[in-house]
Amino acid sequence: MLKAHRPHIFALFAAAIAATSMPAAAQESGGLTGSVSDESEWQDLGIAIPAFPTDRDQPTPAAPQTTSKLGVELARVITADLQNNGLFKPVGPDRLPKIAFTEATNPQFDRWRPLGTDMLVHGYVTAAANNQLTVGCYLYDVQLGSELVREGYVVAPADWRRAAHKCADMIYSRLSGEEPFFDSRIAYIAETGPKGNRRKRLAIMDSDGANHRFITSGSSSALTPRYSPDYSKIAYLSYSDGNPRIYVYDIQSGRQTLVTQASGPTFAPRWSPDGRYILYSMAIAGNTDIYRVSASGGGTPVKLTDSPGIDIGGSYSPDGKRIVFESDRSGSQQIYVMDADGSNQRRISFFGGRAATPEWSPRGDQIAFTHIAGDLRVAVMSPSGGGMRHLTNAWQDEAPTWSPNGRIIQFFRTTKNTGQTSLWQVDLTGRHLRKLDTPEDASDPAWGPVLP
Repeated sequence: MLKAHRPHIFALFAAAIAATSMPAAAQESGGLTGSVSDESEWQDLGIAIPAFPTDRDQPTPAAPQTTSKLGVELARVITADLQNNGLFKPVGPDRLPKIAFTEATNPQFDRWRPLGTDMLVHGYVTAAANNQLTVGCYLYDVQLGSELVREGYVVAPADWRRAAHKCADMIYSRLSGEEPFFDSRIAYIAETGPKGNRRKRLAIMDSDGANHRFITSGSSSALTPRYSPDYSKIAYLSYSDGNPRIYVYDIQSGRQTLVTQASGPTFAPRWSPDGRYILYSMAIAGNTDIYRVSASGGGTPVKLTDSPGIDIGGSYSPDGKRIVFESDRSGSQQIYVMDADGSNQRRISFFGGRAATPEWSPRGDQIAFTHIAGDLRVAVMSPSGGGMRHLTNAWQDEAPTWSPNGRIIQFFRTTKNTGQTSLWQVDLTGRHLRKLDTPEDASDPAWGPVLP
């Protein structure tokens, strides 16, 4: 269990690194705040992240084995997080001198100014008698010679990477004004085997691809996973009984539950923002509609659409008041929006080609979707259908899913002629694109919220 300690109780950690009040210069300046609109100013910001020192090198059950080695790994993870989001170009511990334990709270600014460092990340890691780890994280403005923000975390050894992600989230939010997203997880479908006969199993991992874990064996195909808002469950499509059915997998117990007994195939599950309901689609006699059912599996499903054709892929707005979905009622796949009770259904995509797999941004201001016009590309538009623009330009990019802060979109890409699939991320500018490494081919990603 990870416990975050804000500045006002940070002093409880150790007398040697007792909390001090923020210098007046930092209070007056307020540091760097505001939403990012132009990334160029941030990419020139020099951020130095030396290894986190320890008071004394001790064995730890964490993978790096000792607190000294763990301090290096913590700084490496923070560096990678900040580097991969497209806003900053940090310098990590492998290119920087080490600092003494006492420097974590007493940085030597004159040491860093000649190196062109604007921001300095210091931290420490110590081992407690109960095998818990304490990790401190500080962000300093080198030019002002002041502390901007600090946090500390008490974690079990197995959760040391969460402390690094939390630290990166703190830095990212303080400098950019954006909401955090590094301390989150991704569910997806791992694929192996020849094209046309793929084994597809459910898998989960951290937002950076670490702590990978397979959930299902692959004896039956799995598709379209979605995390519950509290991360306790995953809803997904399974062919475990030979037919497409929606199941909810309880991560802690390993049990899975059939969402609803249905006469027709069910697919495309989506959670409501409060976790009380699951949307899904069901096909009956050639017609597919969207239904809502209690996430507990009890009660009678409520039918939300009733039009000839295929209605599929509902995704709630962040406030839970509206649902975006795809339908071919106009003759081809297009994007529609309706109120949460199924009323006021209206088409919003009128830009040519087809549109599928819509997902509402956590910010509520945009909808990501797959635009099908020759190639398949990831695109975004406003909830009214305006401002459509492409973020990718490849042969087959599809199934976008948002980062928790609504700044980055993950999707999967299929390589032409091979059927090989992989996970990719792109930011809202469309300029920062990167592949996320997975042990097998990967598809159908679903990015969960920031971990509690």
